Amino acid sequence: GSCTTRTCWITLPKLREIGYLLKERYSEAVQVEPVRASRLRQPSFLRLKGARGYQKPRDTDLVYLERSPNYCEEDAATGSTGTRGRLCNGTSTLTGGCGVMCCGRGYNTHHYTRVRQCNCK
Repeated sequence: GSCTTRTCWITLPKLREIGYLLKERYSEAVQVEPVRASRLRQPSFLRLKGARGYQKPRDTDLVYLERSPNYCEEDAATGSTGTRGRLCNGTSTLTGGCGVMCCGRGYNTHHYTRVRQCNCK
């Protein structure tokens, strides 16, 4: 006799794909608030904050309860020192770059020349 075996499995997407999707959803995230049923202590569901009625977020929405603090400015309550006075990368467009890190306040550039002695022959 002969046997036929069929094996199926689900693979996870590549981490880069997940990252791109999360970043896309992050820019469109919606603020929600918990809604408690009158007799229950636990929230029974989430609704869009500021929406009329009880509009629930979609299953595909990325949601948040509170706005993020402004990390550009110093905030003693959160322990954030802000970004003023920090070193930044003048050639980068990423998070460590001056355009992002300085939060639109502008920045000063300094050029340094380092002189070192070599053991040249």
